[in-house]
Amino acid sequence: MQQVILVINAGSSSIKFAIYTLSSANTLQAIYHGMAEGIGVKPHFFVKNQTNEAIVDCAVSDERGQSHIGMLSVLLDWLDTHNEEQTLLAVGHRVVHGGDTFRSPVVIDDDVIAKITELTPLAPLHQPHHLAAIHALQQLRPELPQVACFDTAFHRSQEPIAQMFAISRELMQQGVKRYGFHGLSYEYIASVLPDYVGMENTGKTIVCHLGNGASLCAIEHGQSVASTTGFSAVEGLPMGTRCGSIDVGVALHLWEQGYSLKQATDVFYKQSGLLGMSGGISADMRILLDNDDPNAQEAVEHYCYRVAREIGSLAVAMQGLNHIVFTAGIGEHAAPVREKVCERLAWLGVGLDTQANQQGQSLISTDDSQIAVWVIPTNEEIIIAQHSLKLVSTS
Repeated sequence: MQQVILVINAGSSSIKFAIYTLSSANTLQAIYHGMAEGIGVKPHFFVKNQTNEAIVDCAVSDERGQSHIGMLSVLLDWLDTHNEEQTLLAVGHRVVHGGDTFRSPVVIDDDVIAKITELTPLAPLHQPHHLAAIHALQQLRPELPQVACFDTAFHRSQEPIAQMFAISRELMQQGVKRYGFHGLSYEYIASVLPDYVGMENTGKTIVCHLGNGASLCAIEHGQSVASTTGFSAVEGLPMGTRCGSIDVGVALHLWEQGYSLKQATDVFYKQSGLLGMSGGISADMRILLDNDDPNAQEAVEHYCYRVAREIGSLAVAMQGLNHIVFTAGIGEHAAPVREKVCERLAWLGVGLDTQANQQGQSLISTDDSQIAVWVIPTNEEIIIAQHSLKLVSTS
């Protein structure tokens, strides 16, 4: 009987998943990925294999499509019937916030659930959905081990001054600090970087995780030194619909103008970023790059300016720079964005190989570039699967 690990990333109306099989050599291989989406609205379930061929693509017409527990039952039923020769070993969850409590992945029990719940005020837009999936699986498969992997954990290696805000000690003691996010993506890049540059040459690296959510991280010796995201995932770079770092006076101004908390939250999280700067054209970088509207062009230019500016800041935090890595949706696929960012870094000695960049090669810097520039696909799911396998194998 072959063993498999299920990886879950639960959102408000969707559950992304990936399924890995465990080989006889104890290595993990992705066999399926997919999503249960439109929960409670227009529920839909699809699965693709490792070659991206659709295996299942269907609407969910019964009551199961109205809840996380229902859609998870659809997924588990499909897994049971489609893989009769395989048994589910564990489920690994992406959990956005681990605070200072969780500095590494953990097997989930009642105490862990209670502590994750306590951290909900730090990630109110994400944590409840992760908890919903965890509770649902406890009901559906109470005997099945579950593992929580935290997006903030990778950044706990930062020195205290890098995690501070210039606020009162009282607020610091209440947990107001820079936590950093996208840690699972950065952990993956740090783990595979030696395969590209050699173990002895990893040096000082800035990873640009550029997707609908975006951030940068300075990594040295495989550890986070500094990052652009802070107390929340809205800080740092402009993103698809999030504003990134902004003068707190703007929030106070909106409050004085009569904005409610929900209205202000919508402004900063859902109406800003690429969508807001482009005048509502799109939050999708691909659409903006193909659009001649001046607002779309300016949104792209500002985005690239901010990425380059933050690279300079992180180079100072790390006291040097040897490698730049582009990853995630925009970082991996938007050659014009990479080019615009690198052009702004020419003063640092960055030389871009235009042809290699256009072709999407792994190494896109010139031979004489003082800083090597790479494009490396990220894989948060395999990191979660690896942690889950390790923890359930040793528990």
